[in-house]
Amino acid sequence: MTRPAKRITSTDVARVAGVSQTTVSFVLNDKPGHSIPEATRLRVLEVARQLDYRPHASARALAAGRSDIVLLSLPDLPMGGAITRFVEEMAAALADHGLTLVTHLAGARGRPLADVCATVNALAVIGLTSFDDDTAQALYRAGADVVLPTRFSHSAAGLPVGRLQAGHLIARGHRRIGYALPAHPGLREMAADRLEGVVAACADAGLEPPVAVGTSLEVDAAAAAVAQWAGNSVTGVCAFNDETALAVLAGLREQGLSAPGDLAVVGVDDIPVARLAAPPLTTVSFDLRHAARGRAEVIMAALAGREPGLVHREEWRLIRRASA
Repeated sequence: MTRPAKRITSTDVARVAGVSQTTVSFVLNDKPGHSIPEATRLRVLEVARQLDYRPHASARALAAGRSDIVLLSLPDLPMGGAITRFVEEMAAALADHGLTLVTHLAGARGRPLADVCATVNALAVIGLTSFDDDTAQALYRAGADVVLPTRFSHSAAGLPVGRLQAGHLIARGHRRIGYALPAHPGLREMAADRLEGVVAACADAGLEPPVAVGTSLEVDAAAAAVAQWAGNSVTGVCAFNDETALAVLAGLREQGLSAPGDLAVVGVDDIPVARLAAPPLTTVSFDLRHAARGRAEVIMAALAGREPGLVHREEWRLIRRASA
C-alpha cells in the first residue's frame, strides 16, 4: 500500500515561494497593516494552490483569533426529511459567511455536547430547541462565544401549522376531524403543539375536539388508527408530519379505503416524496432556505455583539394536492 503524502504546511509554502513563514501567514490570513508587495502576495497564493495547502483548523483559529466552526446539536430523534433539508440549508447559509457547520447527535449514546464543543473549538453552538442554563454555561466554559436555540419547528410554530391543516379540512366541509400522533415519544411535545392548533380551529368552527390517535410508520398500526377514526365518523385527518400522513394513506389502502373519498389526509413539511404519494399529499410547508438564512443572520449578529435585524417569522402555507 502506498503511504499517503505528508500534510503540506505553511513552512512548505514558504520554502517553495522563497519567503519567510511570517510572510506566508500574513498573505494567507489576509492580515491588514502589512505592506506585502503584490508580486510576493500573488506568488505565495499560487504556490499554496499548487501544493494544495490547507491550513490546519487550530492554526487558522489561532491566526484569526477564533474558529469558524458552528456546532449544531440535533436531538436523538428520527430525522425526517424537513430537518435534513434544514441542516443542508443551514450549512449553505453559514458557508456564505465563511463558517462551517458541524452536527452532533445529542443523547445518552453520544459524547456530552460540551466535550464536543471543546474538541472542535466551536465558535457558536446552536440547537433545535433551547438549552437549559446548566448546558448553556457548560458550553460557554468549553469556549463557545455564542449559544443559541434555533427554535426551528417548535412550540409556538405548532399553532399555525395545526390551524392551517384543520382550517383546510373544515373549509372543505369536514365536520369531524382526526389527528395522527407520531409513535416516537420524543416527538410528542412538538405534536402536542400542532394538535393544539387543530383543537383551536375546531373550537372556532364550533366542532368537537379532534380524535387523536397514535400510529407508527407500520402499515398494521396505521390501519388500526384508520379503523378508530372510521368508528368515530372522522372524515378528515391532520397528520403530525408527511411521514405519518404517508403511513395513514397506507393504512387506508390496507382497510380497502381511499383518500380523499373515505378519509382526507393533510401532512406537514412537503417532503420530496409527498407529491409522489398515491394520491399526492396535501401538506403544510414553509421556506426552509429562508428560515436557515434568517437564523444564520441571527448567529452573525450575536457573534458581532449586536442585536439581529428584523427576523421574519416562518410563513407556513398550505400545498393543495389530491389527498384532501
